[in-house]
Amino acid sequence: MSDRCPQGHESSTSDFCDVCGEPIAAGATSAPEVSAPAPAQSSLSLPDPGAPTATALVCASCSTDNPPDALFCEACGYDFTTGQLPVAPVASVFTGPEWMAELWIDADWFAHQEAPGGPPTSGAPATVALRATTIAIGRRSRSRKLYPDIDCSGDGAVSHRHAQMILDRDRWYVEDLGSTNGTFVGSPGEPLPETPLDPHQRRELADDERVYVGAWTRIMVRRATTGERSA
Repeated sequence: MSDRCPQGHESSTSDFCDVCGEPIAAGATSAPEVSAPAPAQSSLSLPDPGAPTATALVCASCSTDNPPDALFCEACGYDFTTGQLPVAPVASVFTGPEWMAELWIDADWFAHQEAPGGPPTSGAPATVALRATTIAIGRRSRSRKLYPDIDCSGDGAVSHRHAQMILDRDRWYVEDLGSTNGTFVGSPGEPLPETPLDPHQRRELADDERVYVGAWTRIMVRRATTGERSA
């Protein structure tokens, strides 16, 4: 029976190892020493508890906190690289008219004129979109090829080429074109006008003034509503 020395050699002698010479304890065999395996190295990089924490990137446009490596603000789109502000949304573009004319059948103007007969039944005004800077007022005439923008053909006291209105930036002017019965301008709450405009002389219109022509026609210019402009 062989003995084992402290180095793990099998020896035929029991006092000293016949391989390496190490003393062998009587009646005992020594197991080889096994080294503990080295701890495995993880590929996962863990943060250093002592390292400083990265500071959030604050948007200069809306003050929202963003990750430190963000290129754009997550809230408003601010460009951290170029410093450009987010592009404002494009406003809706209206394609309709900016100005409208209202045509009224004015019974008081008819009575003031002392015209024969009676005016048509009054009701809601007729509206005309004013799409040009010069607007003709009058009655249609196919033979003369006259098609006014504001057609007053129902009122026989209106001349075919009665008057015109001119837009200069945001101000309207009215001009009588030498009509038979004249063009008048008046304000609400005041007596109806008595004196017609001088022919071919422009007269600026205030926001609330009305133009009177013919036997019963009253014209008022106003800005188009949002619905009229988007139609």
